[in-house]
Amino acid sequence: MGASLTPEEVSSLRRIDTCMIANAIEAFKIRLRNEGFMNSSVRAFFSHMPPLVGYAVTAKIRCSHLPAEGGIYFDRTDWWDHVLKTPEPRVVVLEDVDESPGLGALVGEVHASILKALGCAGAITNGSVRDLPALESMQFPIFAGSVSVSHAYAHFVDFGGEVEVGGLRVQTGDLLHGDRHGVISIPHKVAADIPAQAIRLREREQKVIDVCRSPDFSREKLREAIEEQSRYLPSS
Repeated sequence: MGASLTPEEVSSLRRIDTCMIANAIEAFKIRLRNEGFMNSSVRAFFSHMPPLVGYAVTAKIRCSHLPAEGGIYFDRTDWWDHVLKTPEPRVVVLEDVDESPGLGALVGEVHASILKALGCAGAITNGSVRDLPALESMQFPIFAGSVSVSHAYAHFVDFGGEVEVGGLRVQTGDLLHGDRHGVISIPHKVAADIPAQAIRLREREQKVIDVCRSPDFSREKLREAIEEQSRYLPSS
C-alpha cells in the first residue's frame, strides 16, 4: 500500500464519478484497459449515494454451512482488530466462497453498524446483503451480488488475504472507488493525480459534446473536435 491520501484528496475523488475515474486511469497508461474493475455481477444498491472511496479491508466468508469451530461472525472479534489496521476511510470487501454465493448475508443492520463505528465507509461483496432500508437510512453504501432474507450460517473463513469479487482481485489496502456504474481499483501511484487528470479529460470531452448540441452543428465541426480530442486519448 502506498502513502495514504489526505482527507482533501479523498474528498476530491468522491466528487468524480467512476466512469471518469476509469478514463483518468487509462490516460496514465499504467494497466490494460480491460482490467482493474469489477464486472456487473456486483452492483450498487443505493445508486443515489455519493461515490464510495476507501482502502480495502478483505475477508472471505461462508454462509451455507456451520463453521468448523466457533459460531457466527460475532465470535470473531479479532476481525475488528484487523479492520483497524487499515487507515480510514475503510471499505470492507467480502468474498463469499460458497459454491453458490449469496445464500446468507453477513452484512445487515447490526454488522453495518459495527463496521461504521469502526470507520468503514461501506461494504462490497459478491454475496448478499440484508436490511436494506436500515442500511440506506444509515447512509452506508453497499455493493453486492444479491439480497438475502437470512444471514444463514454467515461466518468468517479468513481475513487479510487476497479476495476476488466481481472478477477483481483485491488486496487489503487497495484503494477502491464505487458508484452506480460499478467499482474500480485506483493505482496508488496515480491516485493523487486523478482529480486533475479527470478535469482535463472532462474539458476535452465537453468540447465534443458542445459541438453536438450546438445549433450550428455540422459533421465537419464534429470531425475537427474529435481529431482534437484524439490527440490526447491513450493509444492502448
